[in-house]
Amino acid sequence: MSEAITSANTVHLNGSGQTNGSIVNGTKQFIVEDAARKTSQSANTVNGVAANKVSANGVSSTSKRCLWFEEELEEDLRWVFGVSKILHTGVSDFQDIQLVESGPFGKVLILDGKLQSAEADEFVYHESIVHPAMLYHQEPTTVFIMGGGEGSTAREALRHKSVKKVVMCDIDKEVVDFCREHLSANSEAFSNRRLELVIDDALAELERREDKFDIIVGDLADPVDGGPCYKLYTQSFYENILKPRLSPGGILVTQGGPAGILTHKEVYTSIYNTLRQVFKYVVPYAAHVPSYADSWGWVMASDHPFPTSSPEETDSRISKRLVGDLRFLDGQTMAAIFALNKHVRNSLAQETHVYTEETARFIHGHGTAQRPH
Repeated sequence: MSEAITSANTVHLNGSGQTNGSIVNGTKQFIVEDAARKTSQSANTVNGVAANKVSANGVSSTSKRCLWFEEELEEDLRWVFGVSKILHTGVSDFQDIQLVESGPFGKVLILDGKLQSAEADEFVYHESIVHPAMLYHQEPTTVFIMGGGEGSTAREALRHKSVKKVVMCDIDKEVVDFCREHLSANSEAFSNRRLELVIDDALAELERREDKFDIIVGDLADPVDGGPCYKLYTQSFYENILKPRLSPGGILVTQGGPAGILTHKEVYTSIYNTLRQVFKYVVPYAAHVPSYADSWGWVMASDHPFPTSSPEETDSRISKRLVGDLRFLDGQTMAAIFALNKHVRNSLAQETHVYTEETARFIHGHGTAQRPH
């Protein structure tokens, strides 16, 4: 489905008709706002634009309407941005799926009401989840990606010259298929002969396989109540299924959810403390991702110590090991993202919660299994 937003008429996500108000699908809202309401009567302008100006599609600025995506971050906190086109909407067996075109962020992938990736700044997230662990490893040749259906994590891993095989295992074929169709930046990664694409539950796939991996990446959806991924953040999974699949000296890196001053205790500190029960060396780090409206956290874990290196040594390693230039990470940036602020560091040190299926923590929202019918 592809809907261009060019007039006052818009379409419900479920295709049920037209509206001039909220377009609702589960926890997500698309809000149509009449720009004319913002008209300054005295200046006869709309948001600083002359009221009689006509847009390219022939709709005057006073009557043109905008479509907005609204994500509920908390019960009393919402994140809103403009949408120009709905590229895809649907519900798979595992999650709600939207792919939209946004003015500020380009193409945006939304799963279960949570923004997963935005074209304009996805490189911050994907360089951060992939390259620190791979640069710390002496010579990574095999990589297993849990999730990562859009292909960006595989794209970054395949930039390492030493890599011989990347296995990307995502449970949701519909997500993978429409990302292959719409996200052209990852087309080379999907066609790379070193990539093995598996459609399966990552837990079951790792349990089934006998081969080991130098790097395992948890590029998973956030743990939400009823979502498909929360079991892949549990102590039993890390200890009994994932860790045996790591090669000697292997490294796990997983996304850890929001890591901001106000949000890091939702799941980030718990994931960190859970990994401390399983691995000898655990390193948290974070970076600001504009489209997430927050700092985002990742955690690396290994039974092999992480070597210290100067920014200059990191730059040299990047130059020798990778194909092409990175947009976000270099030696100085690597040092910066590992330097967490005092408040977050104290919370990480004091966390006692261990993530299990029975004691799971979730970020705000819910998956399709918990969606009212």
